[in-house]
Amino acid sequence: MNLQISGHHLEITPAIHEYVTGKLERVTRHFDNVIDVNVILSVDKLKQKAEVTVHLSGKDVHVESIDEDLYAALDSLVDKLERQIQKHKQKIQDHHRGQKVSVVVPD
Repeated sequence: MNLQISGHHLEITPAIHEYVTGKLERVTRHFDNVIDVNVILSVDKLKQKAEVTVHLSGKDVHVESIDEDLYAALDSLVDKLERQIQKHKQKIQDHHRGQKVSVVVPD
């Protein structure tokens, strides 16, 4: 997994980098086919915004979260991301998807 963390109007400290890396390990625990992860952290006056784009095999997942605290925004972001990836994983593993059901109509 390639991880890229960037900041807009924000310096990425080693503590923030370690926190983001630790949180994103939860995502890779659920789904092994993660290719790239791009995280963008930004500050606009009193709003802290965290965005992530995860490139999976066959799909890109984009999630963003805004909060007054950067760490709270990251926690919310990871929760949203986990739900999206679990949803994608369920769609991939659904073996009955796309099968046609034949209906017999009595005469």
